[in-house]
Amino acid sequence: MVAIKLTDDVFWIGANVHTEDLFEGIWPIPNGVALNSYVIKGDKIAIIELVREWGGAALTLLKNLESISIKLTDIDYIILNHLEPDHTGFTYLLNSLSPDAEIVSTQKGVNLVKAFYQIENNLKPVKTGDVIDLGDNKKLEFTEIPNVHWPETMVTYETNSGILFSGDAFGAFGVHQGCIFEDETSDESKPYWEEETLRYYANIISTFSGNVLNAIEKLSGLKINMIAPSHGLIWRKSPEVIVKKYQRYSNYNKDYAEPAICVVWGSMYGNTEVMLNSVLRGIGKVGVPIKVHRVPNEDPSFILSNAYRCAGLIIGAPTYEYSMFPPMKYFMELLRKKRITHKKVFYFGSYGWSGGAKKDFDNLAENMHWDILEPLTFNGYPTLEELEKGEKLAMELAQQVKQIPSKTKDENY
Repeated sequence: MVAIKLTDDVFWIGANVHTEDLFEGIWPIPNGVALNSYVIKGDKIAIIELVREWGGAALTLLKNLESISIKLTDIDYIILNHLEPDHTGFTYLLNSLSPDAEIVSTQKGVNLVKAFYQIENNLKPVKTGDVIDLGDNKKLEFTEIPNVHWPETMVTYETNSGILFSGDAFGAFGVHQGCIFEDETSDESKPYWEEETLRYYANIISTFSGNVLNAIEKLSGLKINMIAPSHGLIWRKSPEVIVKKYQRYSNYNKDYAEPAICVVWGSMYGNTEVMLNSVLRGIGKVGVPIKVHRVPNEDPSFILSNAYRCAGLIIGAPTYEYSMFPPMKYFMELLRKKRITHKKVFYFGSYGWSGGAKKDFDNLAENMHWDILEPLTFNGYPTLEELEKGEKLAMELAQQVKQIPSKTKDENY
């Protein structure tokens, strides 16, 4: 790897990580993840974002610095927009190798540097509006954007180039596919990035959608020529496109999403699965796009992104020991955690000696702003009448979803 030039004396020095590890210890990343780090060369030198010692990323960062003739002792500032260790795991070692460099973050970020890495010296807290002058017409201006997605988060804006170093905001899962810029991305790679951006948002950011919208409003006065996030593509030709995507994703928590249905089902002995077939037949008669996922066979990370994107949500799960089938209960708890609200919803499921799953469904659906059709529970194997009812209810839901307008506009790049 070598450093990649963003603009005069501003370089990407990050790493692409391929790993079987789980992101945040939870989310699979089969396509890996880019750890974007940057360096700015003025009269003084600043690194913005780091990496963690993961898949050779730390060595790659050092080699990238070497490729543009920067020694670790040349570094004056280490800018940490966000203290999550995927960005900052290298902080302790870099501080040891660059002991004179000041570590810059918000006050809450500085507190986390102390807590995570036991570093007490050369810490520089900043707040919204503060500026560091690197010389040679390069200045860094800071804006706090709390809870996007940790409370210490800020962004860094280089005033001369108009580059916004945005941290986790406007990021994505996935490694770079031969290029780091959106305007060099092939048409074949764009669906990959759309999927990885949405899954990243649904898994990592969606809980904080209100804060995302607040941050976008707070940053609206800046003349942004390029957005350089901590993960994913760097947006230099059309930075407004990724902003519009994040606005769309954020508003999925405030209103109905896209006119499609996500069906999530689990079955112990096939009875709930029998009803699933009737449900799918009902949706098919209306002609609404559909995504079907089975738990626990599929990881919730991938299901969440479709559940978030689709205006319609159908849950099919049996009763298990007086409560909901545990893999589905966990998935519904994630829906609550990630605030996947404002859905057209239908629940169905089989029970044996007694019910119980519906009670869990009702509890987990409370205050989610879901429009819920009449649930359909049945004892054992569904009767012909119950199968017909399931098909009709699915058709009714699909007809409601079909009336919802798509929100994907003006996002081509």
